[in-house]
Amino acid sequence: MIARTILLLLAIAQSTRALSLPGADSRTNAKPVGVQSRRQALTFTVAGVASAAFGLQNEAAGAAASPPTEAELERIRVGYKQIQYLLDNFEQETTICRENGGECKRDADAIRRALGLRTTTDPLFQIEKVFAKGKYMDIDPDNLDAYFEAVEEWESAVSMSNSMAFISQFGEYNPGGGADQVLKFLNESKKQVLAAEKSLGTIIRCLNL
Repeated sequence: MIARTILLLLAIAQSTRALSLPGADSRTNAKPVGVQSRRQALTFTVAGVASAAFGLQNEAAGAAASPPTEAELERIRVGYKQIQYLLDNFEQETTICRENGGECKRDADAIRRALGLRTTTDPLFQIEKVFAKGKYMDIDPDNLDAYFEAVEEWESAVSMSNSMAFISQFGEYNPGGGADQVLKFLNESKKQVLAAEKSLGTIIRCLNL
């Protein structure tokens, strides 16, 4: 948005330089009244747009420097419970059966959903942005190092779990693959979910949620 506004400013500035009217006295620096008034209007427009652009920039900076809202903190709580539920019911949640007693197969979609990687409506979707606001909360100074370390470990665990979950989706079709390969990578993904749960628990404790 800021970049588009700057381009608009440059376009307006070019327009002001290009303004001229036929009949202007080329022997003097005097300019027709119409040109002057139009340039003044454009100058005010440029100033107004610039002011709006800086206002938007300051507003965005202010939002980034504010603590999480209660709704954002609730997303952390709900997401943590969903991860715990996934781990307590891992086989059930990662198994999909066809209707009417059809074939069942393992599926990693539930893992990605619990970690906020499936849709924008998942509680933990882009939750790292909320974690970044956590530093503006009243965190016990003794817990700051633990908090930032837990955030880094969360990001690493989520990335690894997502990779293993993705690979498991194709384990049955790869050369030498099969149901056992799917299960192998699902279990590897589960290990990282356990690590993510531990990190998120630390974050929750540091934020006193």
